[in-house]
Amino acid sequence: MHLEIVSPEATLYSGEVTSVTVPGVDGEFQMLDNHAAIVSVLQEGDVKIEGNIILAEGVKNHFTKNADGKTVLHIQSGTVEMKDNKVIVLAD
Repeated sequence: MHLEIVSPEATLYSGEVTSVTVPGVDGEFQMLDNHAAIVSVLQEGDVKIEGNIILAEGVKNHFTKNADGKTVLHIQSGTVEMKDNKVIVLAD
């Protein structure tokens, strides 16, 4: 599936991933290929990405790797939309 993470300053990531876990206001949830369409508000927490992630030089400092090898982006808040195997995270 395709993931796009956009902040007010720039597009932080755009590419193919195998899963995305986000901090929803009612709890953390994961999206995989062919997930049902969803729109949700996000709270402060970590967006965890699995897959062969290649980050652009200018945004690498926004991301870390956790012990499971997932790529992690800490956000303050935001929204997420999943539709037709495309995930868009608008992050603050």
